[in-house]
Amino acid sequence: MRILLTALASRIIEHGHLEIEFADGTIQTFGDGSGQRIAVRFSDRRGPLDLVLNPELALGELFMDGRLEMAEGSIYDFLSLVSANAVRRKPPALMKAIRIARDAKNALLVRNGRRRALANSAHHYDLDGRLYDLFLDDDRQYTCAYFERPDMSLDEAQLAKKRHIAAKLIVEPGHRALDIGCGWGGTARFAAERYGVRVVGLTVSAEQARHAQQLCAGLDVEIRLEDYRKVAGAFDRILSVGMFEHVGYKNYATFMRVVRAHLADDGLFLLHTIGVDRRAPHTDPWIERYIFPNGKLPSARELTAAVEHRFVIEDWHNFGPDYDRTLMAWWDNFDRAWPQLEPKYGKRFQRMWKYYLMSCAGFFRSRQGQLWQLVL
Repeated sequence: MRILLTALASRIIEHGHLEIEFADGTIQTFGDGSGQRIAVRFSDRRGPLDLVLNPELALGELFMDGRLEMAEGSIYDFLSLVSANAVRRKPPALMKAIRIARDAKNALLVRNGRRRALANSAHHYDLDGRLYDLFLDDDRQYTCAYFERPDMSLDEAQLAKKRHIAAKLIVEPGHRALDIGCGWGGTARFAAERYGVRVVGLTVSAEQARHAQQLCAGLDVEIRLEDYRKVAGAFDRILSVGMFEHVGYKNYATFMRVVRAHLADDGLFLLHTIGVDRRAPHTDPWIERYIFPNGKLPSARELTAAVEHRFVIEDWHNFGPDYDRTLMAWWDNFDRAWPQLEPKYGKRFQRMWKYYLMSCAGFFRSRQGQLWQLVL
């Protein structure tokens, strides 16, 4: 298995300086020696086998279980190196075969109907609310912030994002707005307080709905625990921020059809979503298993196919690099708060959350991942 792992690493790592230390103490080096030295260590002999058999899933699991450790550099540095090299290289044959099999399974099984959407949401968003209080900003914005200036704090950048959305939608007092996937209600509250907008917010997370209702109490905001496919009425403005990644590609056309049906003829719709440059029927298998079940990142072609004949694209804005900075700010907050969380969650959860945030940050740093805002 060491021979196979060596072949796999040699195929992927072309640029940079990566050292792999095996359980028997032997070390192998990969890359052209440029840049920062990054070193990882296997703590057991089976680790290389697991990694070769399913690289994308096993890498995160090995880190979570403490079987793959950083000897030099951080997990962020390592994952960024792997992501940056993966952009330039075709996947090895074994990895490609695993992806083909997984894509075929997803094509048959991943539908994200209403019942599945509820279960997927509960898996991640119905965790203890204190967790989100401690690692997100004060408004619990769980999507990419907008760093208008390099010296902005996370809270300032999340406020800038909300202002940016309002400006793009040209919101006015009295407008009726629909917030699909309203999260914990921060954007709905902002629109109602700052601009006098009447907001209906939809979420399929019971915990988010409860929090949002408390947050927006006394404002012209109605928070519903409701799937977007059941909404009724017409709206001057519709927004969906960080929810489209959970829709599922089989439902892209349905989603756009629903929005079009409920948007006033002179209305505007803002879609804020992570995107990828190439169509991929699957999401990262580790993210799918441990963080966001049945998630799917759209490509530009998939989005335009769903939009065609329904909307005019007024603006398409990409600020993907800001997600790298947002995720690292979330990790800094989580790391500082860990002593408060450790008694409940334990070491494996801490390593899982670290891998989640840093692997995603590396994904955006390598420019594999984009953050798109479309005004339709």
